[in-house]
Amino acid sequence: MKNIKIAYCLPSLYISGGMERVLTIKANYFVDILGYEIYLILTDGKDKQPYYPLSPKIHVINLNINFDELWNKPFLQKTQLYLNKQRVYRKKLKKCLFEIKPDITVSMLRREINFINSIQDGSAKIGEIHINKDNFRDFKNESNVNFTKKVISRFWMKQLIKELKKLDRFVVLTNKDKEKWMELKNTLVIPNPLPFYPELISDNSNKVVIAVGRYVHEKGFDRLILAWSYIHKRHPDWRLHIYGDGPKEQFLEQIYSLKLENSCILKGSVSSIVEKYCESSIFALSSRFEGFGLVICEAMACGLPAVAFDCPWGPKEIIKDGIDGLLVENGNISELADKICYLIEHEDIRKEMGKQARRNVERFKIENIALQWEKLFNEISSNK
Repeated sequence: MKNIKIAYCLPSLYISGGMERVLTIKANYFVDILGYEIYLILTDGKDKQPYYPLSPKIHVINLNINFDELWNKPFLQKTQLYLNKQRVYRKKLKKCLFEIKPDITVSMLRREINFINSIQDGSAKIGEIHINKDNFRDFKNESNVNFTKKVISRFWMKQLIKELKKLDRFVVLTNKDKEKWMELKNTLVIPNPLPFYPELISDNSNKVVIAVGRYVHEKGFDRLILAWSYIHKRHPDWRLHIYGDGPKEQFLEQIYSLKLENSCILKGSVSSIVEKYCESSIFALSSRFEGFGLVICEAMACGLPAVAFDCPWGPKEIIKDGIDGLLVENGNISELADKICYLIEHEDIRKEMGKQARRNVERFKIENIALQWEKLFNEISSNK
């Protein structure tokens, strides 16, 4: 079988985002283990180093479109700049793909999805999405939503569906999200891979609950902090540690107003997150929505049982409720508090769930996820 050549299109690699992290894990495995020839075609961050380590065998091409400069521009100026940059991007990407001649081109569903199918370079085209449909380009959580934005959003989704139908495959992260893309017949589910499966694991004895994620509305830390105010009254000797990037001010105000400053600690992101998982005994996920919920898998790989809101989508497809963790009705703060307390109060169950969690999450190891991608790549490249 010939060596498969794959080109990925995405904005940049310099930020510490989930999509960038997952793509790096996969690309490194594809090139180092499966022997694929991998190209990462970027539009931004020309002089910035990748946040996550890349295999030296991977080819990185930066087209230097610089969409980043659109931020904070007035609406009319932003619109004109965007249209100009899209034309340049289309021209440069077409030239690049004709030069590389990949067997497969993968759009990470950013700006190139608007025209990727029209580039007749001979490659199969795949779309890959890292957020659920309902929250993709969602304006509902923005403070300045207006009629114009709603109209644009509906038009944009209609155009997106039109382009997605033309793809050879459209890959989503969960079965629940696949159901949402009912207009499509080319959808395939492939979950995200674990970034690690460490030998070091938690013994579930430290009186620490851990949460991990960016300090943004969607991660629901305001909900977790409120739940913690109930937990703290019942178990004042336990601590909640939250790790992540972003502005903490809103959450700090909430913590002080609830007088939790000594038991609820907000921390920054750390390179040694495995160590932090292993110093904890329970993982909590309070997200309003997820693309998948990779942090649940990370915690489970370290032997932690997870207590998570059954939010759209991901937790229900990772956690086996009552076996390796506990699911909570989305938004039910008192139930979240009660179920975390249940694991605090039942050490034997907590430890057994932690062991089951580590065993059950093996299905997300990179070698298992890569097999699913390998099958897809072989199938569509042989059809070209």
